[in-house]
Amino acid sequence: MESKLNYSSFLLEIIFPVYFPKIIIMKVTLERINEKYHFEAKGTSGIPVNIDTGLDGPSRGASPMELVLMGIGGCSAIDVINILEKQRQTITGYQMEVTGEREPYEQANPYKSVHVKILLEGEIDPKKAARAAKLSFEKYCSVSLTMQNVGLTYGISINGEEIDLA
Repeated sequence: MESKLNYSSFLLEIIFPVYFPKIIIMKVTLERINEKYHFEAKGTSGIPVNIDTGLDGPSRGASPMELVLMGIGGCSAIDVINILEKQRQTITGYQMEVTGEREPYEQANPYKSVHVKILLEGEIDPKKAARAAKLSFEKYCSVSLTMQNVGLTYGISINGEEIDLA
């Protein structure tokens, strides 16, 4: 079987890894599912994600702006849980609420601010939880760092009690 290498694949698979070894290239594909705004997206994992606006009836997927908030939440949750587990903290429950405030800008409505509320359950040292969240949002979470021009804030509660982040 003969393999064809187009110019884009040549750059991504041959040139970039040699000359830019620290650059990570990610790629997703998007396919239109109906005649309106329902799409199926797939990343390298091959797991489909439905995207829709709901402009043509009931929504069959998350909106692109919801996906941004989900990305912040998912990325940070992985970091926080990973850091707390390495510190031998016992996490029995984890929830997160991510709220984005949008404002009109020309024809779009980008996020003006995003607030993340982390809801932890278990035997967790509040100082370790605060440090884990700080590390996630300021150092490890690529999605949060991508959104650094948006005012991103966060709060944490452990077993229903708000903790001081200072």
